[in-house]
Amino acid sequence: MKIFALVPLFCLLPLAPKAQTLEKMTWFNEPAEWKIDGRQFTMEVTPKSDYWRVSHYGFTVDDAPFYYANYGGEFEAKVKLIGQYQARFDQMGLMIRTDHENWIKAGVEFVDGKLNVSAVVTHGKSDWSVVRLEKIPPHIWIKAIRRLDAIEFFYSFDDKNYIMLRNAPLEDNRPVQVGLMAACPDGEGFTAKFEEFTVKHLPDQRRIEWLKKNASE
Repeated sequence: MKIFALVPLFCLLPLAPKAQTLEKMTWFNEPAEWKIDGRQFTMEVTPKSDYWRVSHYGFTVDDAPFYYANYGGEFEAKVKLIGQYQARFDQMGLMIRTDHENWIKAGVEFVDGKLNVSAVVTHGKSDWSVVRLEKIPPHIWIKAIRRLDAIEFFYSFDDKNYIMLRNAPLEDNRPVQVGLMAACPDGEGFTAKFEEFTVKHLPDQRRIEWLKKNASE
């Protein structure tokens, strides 16, 4: 006689997004001015600040504002970006960070009067990929999904239709810092607004597959 094990439904059902409590997050390189107003977070970005490691330019900088919380396992993070871009390379977006040598930032970057959707993946050295937009939208959504040993980034203009930007490696089974980053490498600072920042836990993919295979004996 077979004995069937019941798999808890909550292990298989998707979980609703959860608004990250902005007041309980932590600063790395706190800027001079910032504020929280409900689910809107605004910072005055520190002038001459950036994140980059070695490649192409030959320098390393790690001094831009980053407001984060710690997360383990698999997750989906999402935020709406509204920036008053002024100088070349003004940028804002999501950042996923393990340590000073391993991090990914993805969002938007203002270059030569155009707005790029961009991603910088850093494991020892940085790389840079961009998608140039034909016009500057009033806002843009950035979403990151961490699964197993990779993280995928998407962008959207309406929070409904998402376009994939990048799939990059990220060490699995290790907690990371997840949060809001902005930088101003060339200019004197700008105002960066982040709205509706949410993080949703995703059930571990390996465990879900195990449960499916071992639901009965």
